[in-house]
Amino acid sequence: MKSIFEQLGGTYHEENGYLIPDLILPNEEEQPIGTWGQRHQDYLKQ
Repeated sequence: MKSIFEQLGGTYHEENGYLIPDLILPNEEEQPIGTWGQRHQDYLKQ
């Protein structure tokens, strides 16, 4: 019987007797920093 993860196309690999799911995170896009974010960044740099 397959798990829901396997039914959706997921795969596992074995490490030290444990099955670990093979997960790949998507690349994150850079988000522009707003005015308040820039002010906070300047504060942290000081």
